[in-house]
Amino acid sequence: MSRVGRVRAETGAGWRSFVRRRTAVFFTFFFPVILIAIFGALVQTDPTGGGLFAEPPAYYVPGYLAVVVLFTPLSRMGSEVARHREGNRFEKLSTTPLTRGEWLLAQTIVNAVIIGLASLLILALVIVVTGAEISFSPLLVPYILVGVVCFCGIGAMLGSYTDSQDGAIAASNAIGLPLLFLSETFVSLELLPDWFEPLVNVSPLTYFARGVRAATDPAATPAPVAGIDPALGNLAILAVLAVVAFALGARSIPRTD
Repeated sequence: MSRVGRVRAETGAGWRSFVRRRTAVFFTFFFPVILIAIFGALVQTDPTGGGLFAEPPAYYVPGYLAVVVLFTPLSRMGSEVARHREGNRFEKLSTTPLTRGEWLLAQTIVNAVIIGLASLLILALVIVVTGAEISFSPLLVPYILVGVVCFCGIGAMLGSYTDSQDGAIAASNAIGLPLLFLSETFVSLELLPDWFEPLVNVSPLTYFARGVRAATDPAATPAPVAGIDPALGNLAILAVLAVVAFALGARSIPRTD
């Protein structure tokens, strides 16, 4: 079987495994809905007021998308790798032509489809619930895809180095929650202490948020990145981080258990 055939077969198996878990399907799409309801309907952003949530509704679009782009790959990949380790599945996979990189690529494709569908739902709800006026840039697609690749790689590392599925999920939450709120998603850099800036700039999610905001928010005035358009510049940085994270994630997956 060719490499494309192996990846296609593993992708199909991964998709069927996901849709059979009804609880996972439900919460993958339900959690972002709850978040938008809280931030959009209950908080009711007020552009003329003050506080943490005083930006126009379009400002928070990257944050809503970041919920699924960040948490879904971290938790799904972390628990999937840990589950394979507990069931000695990597030892069985080592006897097949499927490589660790191909396995991770197949799982990443499954996550990309799931997160792509969830992102469409989020964008529709953001417009309906918050009244956000956003531009539908074609760059949204590569941002979501590259973000998924990046965090699938990180999730694979979490699953490889934690001792159980529960440990992988706990680690993904411990990493994901700070990143979600300290990556210029819901809280702007100006509202954080100065010593937070280096931490914000090392987060891959920061470049996702900055780039998506530059591409979708007509009122945003982001700074250029290395003298080029911020939407493209942040995508380039995120792509480099994604390649590194994917390579490290594939390398971390054990050959045997």
